Formats: sequence, C-alpha cells, structure tokens
Amino acid sequence: MTPADGRRGPSLPVTQPWPELSYENWRATGDTLHMHTQVLGKLAVALAPPQWQLEHAALRLTARGWETAPLPAPDGSGAFVAALDLHSHEAVVEHSDGRARRAPLAPNRSVGEVTRDVLAAVELLAGPVSINPKPQEVPWSTSLGEDSQHATYDPAQVGAYFAAATRAALVLSALRGPYWGRSSDVNAWWGAFDLAVNFFNGRAADPRSQDFITRNAFNAEQIVVGWWPGDDRYQRAAFYAFAMPAPEGFAAGTLSPPAAHWEATLGEYVLDWADVIAAPGPYNAALEFGRSALAHACTLCGWDVVLSNSAQGVPPPVS
Repeated sequence: MTPADGRRGPSLPVTQPWPELSYENWRATGDTLHMHTQVLGKLAVALAPPQWQLEHAALRLTARGWETAPLPAPDGSGAFVAALDLHSHEAVVEHSDGRARRAPLAPNRSVGEVTRDVLAAVELLAGPVSINPKPQEVPWSTSLGEDSQHATYDPAQVGAYFAAATRAALVLSALRGPYWGRSSDVNAWWGAFDLAVNFFNGRAADPRSQDFITRNAFNAEQIVVGWWPGDDRYQRAAFYAFAMPAPEGFAAGTLSPPAAHWEATLGEYVLDWADVIAAPGPYNAALEFGRSALAHACTLCGWDVVLSNSAQGVPPPVS
C-alpha cells in the first residue's frame, strides 16, 4: 500500500530477474516488429480525433502487446481496435460488435504481407481506410504494404523484448503517477519505437524546427522520460530523459544512480538497460533515474516548485 503521506509509494518485489535485451541479437526481429507497429500507428493517425502534442497518434503497451485505442469505424458501424498480440504472435483487428480477424506474425512473413492482411481485416470489419504507407523515422523508405525486406520474426526474441518493455512501462507509470500537472499516458511511439511519458508545466514553447512532428509535438515546454530497446544511433536498450527546450548547462548535471550519464550524440541523459538489470533492485534503480532526471530538469528549467515536488512523490500542500 502507498504510505499515508504519499511520498514515495510502494517498491515492487523482485520475484524474478529482469530480462536481458541485446540490440545486436534482436535488431532484425526488432526492425520487423517496429514496422508492424507503424501499421497500427498509421491507422491511429488516419482515424483518431486529433489531440495536442499528437497524442492521438500514440499506441499503448498492454498486457498482450502494442495496440491502438478504440478507433471510429470508417463505415460508422462502431469502433475497432488493432493490436499486435505478442503472446499468440498475431496481428488482431477487433470490432466493438465482437467480430475479429487475425493474421500470423511469424518467421518469413514480411511486413508487406502483414500490412495487407491488417488493412484487409479493417476494411472487412469496419470499412475501407487509407493510410500513408511510408515508414517514419527509419533509414529505409519502402512502402509498408510492399516491404518484403523485413521478414525476420523470432518469437523468443519478441518475448524477451515484451518482458523488458513491460517492466519499463511499469516504471514510467509509477513515475507519472504523483505528478500534479498535465502529463501524457505511457505512450508507445511507433516512429522511434519507444515508450515515453511527457510532463508539462502549462507554458507554450517555440519548436526548435518546423518539421511536422517537432512543430506539433514540442510546442509546449516539457520534460520527457522514456525507454527504448536500442537503435542504430545508440545500440543499447536504455531509459532516457531530456527537456524541451533545454537551457544552457542542462548537460552538466549529475544524475543518479551513478551509471546514468549524458549522451552527447543523442542530446539526452541515459541509463543503460544493462546497468538497470545489474542493480540489486532494477525497478528502484530505474525509478531513481526518472526522478533524478525530473528534479534536474525542473530546477534548471525553472518549473514551479509544487510541480517539481510532486514529481518526486511529494504531494502539494492541502489548505
């Protein structure tokens, strides 16, 4: 139970080791899974009601895998959800009336095949929908529906990823819980293939560039704490944190635990997954990193002390 003063909340018991996650070993499967998530994300972009900071485009990590929020059926028949079930290893489209269609995620089934299956299932259950098939935030440009290159899918590697991502999501949820201001859900972002929570202070910001994502996602002052399973820029799974906009001297902070460090190539603080799982209490080590990053960012960015304190699990004063 949460302590009566609400300061910190419970620590999760360590009942089994947290999984290792080697980017080098799973990158081929990871790229394929990443592209499968983009199909779901494109459906959300096409159909979900727009929200601030593009949150309507975000997916969720649930107990079965990645999935959309309920989306309006194009034919007006109700709602549907598209999901990647990482237990049964299937792409799933479910209508609110109970109908469902499934397509296998399996070795040698390409992104193109799965994309065509998912869009056909949506059309059958909910009506036709047009998506932008170009992949985003990746170095290749082959249309999702025509991608025959990405067809590696190792269920064991997907299971290890999902186990790690689930634990990371629990940390991010606990970090978000006591925050007094506006914050995002624990979003699963299909562009960068990461999980993240955005904390806001209510002030607008000038985006650092005018590309579509930056001008819409970063038009408000925010602190972002998240986790990703590694990519070509940083080939290690890690928690990360940054502020937008970041003031001068932001990179000079000393975060905790001691393994946390500033990664200049990313412009972010990181705590490698390997250091998290090597800690006596991985959950507490990861949560310590998130709280340390928030404290540093709130101080340097001049956020209200009530917001800053709430991010540490300290409740605001009650009058």
